[in-house]
Amino acid sequence: MITIRQFVSAWSIRHSFGNNDKKRDKGQTTPDNILRYDNIVYGNDERYAKWQLLDVYRPRAQEGEKLHKLPVIVSVHGGAWVYGDKDCYQFYCMNLAQRGFAVVNFSYRLAPEVKFPASLQDTARVFDWVYDNAEQYGFDLDRLFAVGDSAGAHLLTMYADALTNKAFGKQFDFINSERIHLKGVALNNGKYRLDDEDSKIKLLLSGLMPNGGTEEEIKLLDAASHVTAAFPPAYVMTCVGDFIRPQSTIIKEALEAAGVKHIFKCYGTEEKPLWHVFHCDPKLEEAALCNDEECAFFRSL
Repeated sequence: MITIRQFVSAWSIRHSFGNNDKKRDKGQTTPDNILRYDNIVYGNDERYAKWQLLDVYRPRAQEGEKLHKLPVIVSVHGGAWVYGDKDCYQFYCMNLAQRGFAVVNFSYRLAPEVKFPASLQDTARVFDWVYDNAEQYGFDLDRLFAVGDSAGAHLLTMYADALTNKAFGKQFDFINSERIHLKGVALNNGKYRLDDEDSKIKLLLSGLMPNGGTEEEIKLLDAASHVTAAFPPAYVMTCVGDFIRPQSTIIKEALEAAGVKHIFKCYGTEEKPLWHVFHCDPKLEEAALCNDEECAFFRSL
């Protein structure tokens, strides 16, 4: 059941974030050198079918050239678990594709309409879809990567945890850890621990979790605490000006403690600060640098 406070909170975030994303994306169009496949159904929830869709973007092949295998990036969007879809990530994802990758950009079911673990289930479904459709779309499964930002970085970390931490993964039988192998991830401006006393976070958790954000549920959602040595190599990004910048230290320390290969990078300066998920704006010089460096990290693995 959705309370009035949960609904109002989600509406407020959707309205505010949506306006900012529209301003960011104004005037942008699909690049001529990108081939896109849109609105592919990957789920079976008839009630929320609009949220179980994905796009695939690839560099456009030369005329007459066969579709060849490319390394793959799956993008897990942010939005405080209540906002966001593939449409507001399309230009960022096509920009990644221009760097020589096939990019899978998907929407997932949002809170408070649908409770956790729906968003994690949808993330798992998309990775399964990638494996099932690799031949048709030219995916190189030996070079499978993923990016996630904000709440998307949290979901991606949870998913990677479940793939690589057997004890944790047993709680999510819909994640196929024997089949899926993530070669590397990029965690951007992420939220990794949700034990805040902040009233807004508590309200979001009350709409996200089936039992309203109990102590046990918050412990389950502590993505950093489930990291093991088997976690995929990670590029952790934050920036001066990000309102949740301290969260990046939490995942950095968890990766260090587990001995996971990683790069930690903070963009911007005190004189020229950036902002939360700045990297999603392809027109921004600092975003281009960040996305170049993350893609270079993937190629190095």
